[in-house]
Amino acid sequence: MLDHHQKKRFLKLPKYTGGNKAFREFIAENLRYPESALQAKVEGFVIVEYDVHDNGDVDNPRILKGLGYGCDEEALRVVSLLRFEKVKNRGVRVKMTSKTTINFHLPKSSSISYTFTTSNKRDKPEAGPKKKNESPVIYNYTIQL
Repeated sequence: MLDHHQKKRFLKLPKYTGGNKAFREFIAENLRYPESALQAKVEGFVIVEYDVHDNGDVDNPRILKGLGYGCDEEALRVVSLLRFEKVKNRGVRVKMTSKTTINFHLPKSSSISYTFTTSNKRDKPEAGPKKKNESPVIYNYTIQL
C-alpha cells in the first residue's frame, strides 16, 4: 500500500559531489586564514548564502553574518570555488539557494621550550690555579611548531 503522506520531489536539486564530508574537506583545504585576522587574533564564523544553478555553478555569494579582518572576503572566495553536480529536470532550469557556515579557528601555536645548563665542574681536581666562582653557561631554546 502506498503512503500518500510522503512528500514528492519532482525537481532534482544540485548536490555536492561526495556529500557533506567532501564539502567540509574542500572548504578546509582551500581556506586561507587572512593575515590581518591572524595578527588581530580574530576567531569566529562567517555565514555565506549563495545560489547554485542546475549546471553546478555557484553564483552570487553574499555574507549573512560577517566577521571582518578579511575573513568575509576569504569566505566569499572559497564559496565561489565550489562546484556542484549538474542536474537534469526535463528541460526545467533550477536555481537553489543554500547557506553554509565557514569557521575561522586560529591555528594552534605549539612550542617547546627548554633550558640547557652547563657548568665547568670536573670529577677530578685540576692541577694548577683554581678559578673563583665560575658561573654556569645557560642556553634557552624555543622551538615553534
